[in-house]
Amino acid sequence: MTTRAGFVALIGEPNAGKSTLTNHMVGAKVSIVTHKVQTTRARIRGVAIEGETQIVFVDTPGLFQPRRRLDRAMVAAAWGGAADADVIVLLVEAHRVISEGVERILEGLGELPKTRRIALAINKIDKVEAPVLLALTKDLNDRFDFAKTFLISAEKGHGVQDLRNWLAGELPEGPWLYPEDQIADLPLRMIAAEMTREKLTLRLHQELPYQLTVETESWEERKDGSARIDQIVYVARDGHKGIVLGNKGETIKAISKAAREELEEFLGRRIHLFVQVKVRSNWLEEAERYSEMGLDFRDGNK
Repeated sequence: MTTRAGFVALIGEPNAGKSTLTNHMVGAKVSIVTHKVQTTRARIRGVAIEGETQIVFVDTPGLFQPRRRLDRAMVAAAWGGAADADVIVLLVEAHRVISEGVERILEGLGELPKTRRIALAINKIDKVEAPVLLALTKDLNDRFDFAKTFLISAEKGHGVQDLRNWLAGELPEGPWLYPEDQIADLPLRMIAAEMTREKLTLRLHQELPYQLTVETESWEERKDGSARIDQIVYVARDGHKGIVLGNKGETIKAISKAAREELEEFLGRRIHLFVQVKVRSNWLEEAERYSEMGLDFRDGNK
């Protein structure tokens, strides 16, 4: 029996639905999904099985105009994920006009080798009327020679199976890259940190979520099958610490509870989660923090 395996990079602007599509394809929550843009920092790999094919989805950070070191490292990671993949899927929102950001991505795709298979997936199709959808499809295909175009709703699942079937047939023949029961190649410590960061992002508003990071400091397996997880939320200023803690510590308590419940559901066992908040004014300039997020600190210089 012939098996296939390979990497599929999902690229697009922030909030195009890449994380939602990854999670739908994999059938589990491996990628942080929030209403805020630029929440995916590391290239999260989700693993899906379709027939005899193992599809490894690389959910890259959204491509945008970078302003800070962290932004530049995220954009470099996104293009790195695309360059390394067997197939690329550009995700564009159906209800938006072709923005400068999408124009820049199309230019970047034009610089990749012509042998690379690149598909277009127009997402959130339930938000527009058919004529608008057809006009956008034509416009994008006039600008770039896509191998195939898919009209999907990542959230509702419309058209996702067609995309999945096509991807399964496009990947190279070869042995599977991961064990059959593995759904993500991120270490559990990082998945746990991402889940807590998602809860922080949902709970806190304005710019603060981009000024903080979460690290899993220790993970202790217990004899009763449960695990104790200690995490640190690093913030840039004392004022930020107060916001994260909340009145009498209520905000961080609620965030910890939500993260623990989701972790327990994800891992299928009891979790004891302890979250501390620490001020590190220069964490955005520390190489170690970038390594924890799966990013290359040096890319921030570019």
